[in-house]
Amino acid sequence: MRRHRVIFAVVVVLCASTLGYSYFSSPADAAVTTYERQAGLAGDQRASVVPPRENVTVVAGHGMKGESAALVAFGPEGEVLYHNDTFHGYFDVDPVKGTRTTVEYVAERNYDGDDCNGKCTVSAVERVNLTTGEITRVYSRVIPADRGANWHDVDRLGENRLLVGAINTDEAYIVNTTTGMTTWEWSTKQAYPISGGGPYPEDWAHLNDVERLHDGRIMLSLRNQDSVVFVDKQTGVQENWTLGSENDYSVLYEQHNPDYINESNGGPAVIVADSLNDRIVEYQREGGANGTDGRWVQSWVWSDEEMQWPRDADRLPNGNTLISDTNSHRVLEVNESGEVVWSIDFYAPYEAERLGTGDESTGGPSAAKADLQSRGVERADHSQETTSVAGFTPRKVTNSIAFVLPLWMSFADALVALVLVLTLLAWAVIEYRDSSVSVAFQWPIRLR
Repeated sequence: MRRHRVIFAVVVVLCASTLGYSYFSSPADAAVTTYERQAGLAGDQRASVVPPRENVTVVAGHGMKGESAALVAFGPEGEVLYHNDTFHGYFDVDPVKGTRTTVEYVAERNYDGDDCNGKCTVSAVERVNLTTGEITRVYSRVIPADRGANWHDVDRLGENRLLVGAINTDEAYIVNTTTGMTTWEWSTKQAYPISGGGPYPEDWAHLNDVERLHDGRIMLSLRNQDSVVFVDKQTGVQENWTLGSENDYSVLYEQHNPDYINESNGGPAVIVADSLNDRIVEYQREGGANGTDGRWVQSWVWSDEEMQWPRDADRLPNGNTLISDTNSHRVLEVNESGEVVWSIDFYAPYEAERLGTGDESTGGPSAAKADLQSRGVERADHSQETTSVAGFTPRKVTNSIAFVLPLWMSFADALVALVLVLTLLAWAVIEYRDSSVSVAFQWPIRLR
């Protein structure tokens, strides 16, 4: 009997020590605390907390169920320039044209006003001057059900017009923010059967990105159809331009934030966070780029062993790529050779924007034009992803678990925690079985 207690005690101590070390040494946890603390200081008292980098870098943090979601701006010297954690999720962030340190962001939080029957959220577009902290509400809607994610991306089209990607209704629409009137809309149901994608209507298409192209077309990301689609506002989807197809995970697997690179910068090309493939990938349009007989060809890919569920990648004018790696809790910049030249810890980053470089990837060259070098790691065979249960594949399960874990806990820590729980249960069962009178737990060493 003494032997099994020794074994159980050793396992418990080792697991608890491992989890304790992770809890107190988590870089993402420490970063959250540091950024919050620095934001509370006067400007001249703030220290450099991340490596310096030219221009201001703004990061929108998704967080999880309200935990540690934040919009944070870092100055060129690595100091916290701005911090906002009033919403429970931050998503798109775009520079405001004609300004140096003003951005517009998309965010959401719970809403329990009198006009809400049940559980609601408010999705909002706000404008903030990062220097003064002045915030202006641009547009918002109360959504009568907590869908977990309602808007992830909104693009400004003019002084009074916004292009909204609405996950909650699986549609894109243009709204006049002065009148509140919708002037154009497109629904995913116009082009895709509801038998595909995710569960209908709760999270069917998950339309998570919108972008108006220079020629007036709209590029959309349909996450659950594993596709980036191009919509002509008069004729609808241009099927020959569609990048990816549902369940063809070798091309895209539940992607986020595709950016279009136009012809003047070496395109047509699309750089996209290929989220569940744990990579950043770029596709070049070849043959009939402006016609109907072209095709997409992979031209660049980047990944490393840490990458887990990236959700944004911006091509900068110097050929570098700024990446938000959500489940690895980091934002990084890689150069033309694929080397990491800048990296910061940040809890669940959704999108990052480097001010002064153009909105998203508009100022950056294509991989082909900049002669970028691909870098990657071998991932599991895509054939392993063909079997799903209730729409979940093995890789989707592991990333979903990683996303809902506590801030400080890695996937390895979760396995350690599971071992700890199972060990304690087994110990309890054995002690109960061997106890004829009452339950008694004994450590192998008694103090007299």
